[in-house]
Amino acid sequence: MTAYRAMIRHASPADAPATVAAYDWLFAPPGVRPPDWSPAIAADRLEAAIADDRATVLVADDNEILVGFATVYLDIVSVRFGQRAWVEDLAVAPHRRSSGIGKALLDAAKTWARDHGAARLALESGAARVDAHRFYERERPEGWSRSFRWSL
Repeated sequence: MTAYRAMIRHASPADAPATVAAYDWLFAPPGVRPPDWSPAIAADRLEAAIADDRATVLVADDNEILVGFATVYLDIVSVRFGQRAWVEDLAVAPHRRSSGIGKALLDAAKTWARDHGAARLALESGAARVDAHRFYERERPEGWSRSFRWSL
């Protein structure tokens, strides 16, 4: 296991190609590639998120090699809780997992969300991602729930 030494920073448009390629980390079992996945569309969406004041793309790099990323969005303003931030994607290179990079990305997401007025940060994780669940549980969430979704 390699100890954490990656630098966490906000992505630039130049990071889009490597970040799009890194989505394969999320698609590897137990993940699944969406049937309509398009790297070109993903790159456009990443660049839009990078430019959006209500979103950020965080990258972890080690000697200019991408070893992790997270996308974070300000989304709903809840009647109960106020502004929420949502971590849509968080992934670490398989060979760098359990080295502190995921924690550093999650901590940076929390800081960005707090600095942008969010009262809560949330994410969902697929039922089969038990290793990810252990990580999130170590990060001491206030609670957890089941989520349900429908493709439209």
